[in-house]
Amino acid sequence: MSSLFDLTGRVAVVTGAGRGLGQGLALGLAEAGADLALVVNKTAPDETAKAIEALGRKAVVITADLSTEAGAARVVAETLEAFGKADILVNNAGIIRRTPAAEHAYSDWQAVLDVNLNSVFLLSQSFGREMIRAGYGKIVNIASMLTFQGGINVPGYTASKHAVAGLTKALANEWAGKGVNVNAIAPGYMATDNTEALRNDETRNRQILERIPSGRWGTAEDMKGPVVFLASRASDYMSGHVLCVDGGWMTR
Repeated sequence: MSSLFDLTGRVAVVTGAGRGLGQGLALGLAEAGADLALVVNKTAPDETAKAIEALGRKAVVITADLSTEAGAARVVAETLEAFGKADILVNNAGIIRRTPAAEHAYSDWQAVLDVNLNSVFLLSQSFGREMIRAGYGKIVNIASMLTFQGGINVPGYTASKHAVAGLTKALANEWAGKGVNVNAIAPGYMATDNTEALRNDETRNRQILERIPSGRWGTAEDMKGPVVFLASRASDYMSGHVLCVDGGWMTR
């Protein structure tokens, strides 16, 4: 059974790999045997790369602005130069802008869509071509609880995460028969930089915890098992699925 989850010899690309959930996703894949292309915006994730190398895996850091088409192209070129292939793509990079919808600046709306949606399409398209040629590939998009709900003061983020689910299903329809599985993970409320304001708000923090059956915020460690599952042969017959990792949030 363990061989189904073995990623030895696979190359995985993880965006937003410098910290938080991205770091956890990358470490989980490395622990399962994969080599990693770690995509970051500004600060190189020395801690992540060193931890991966300590596991005996190879880690290459790629610095790119994923809000641009050129940035996405750079990720593809540098990954193929370093490894010659990409078996797994995890589209994790994302940003959020918190402003009431009536006052939400168009620039904030556009910035969120550029990173959270457009980069997912561009990277999936480019790496997808390589995977189709190879006859094998796994793409895992990171969605959100706001893929299913509306949220408050985050119209751009909510729209982008709804769109990620739709794109996941669209690509799955086209590529499942070509050996490429496209799925998504929808994390629940996770203890990351993006949720720091919520966790520091005593009232909102209490309200959130009261709704989570598990009674706690999620962590990067909670993402390791799900991403290895969707990146491995264990999920070969799954396509177009959005997997909730939410402590039971969606059951209430």
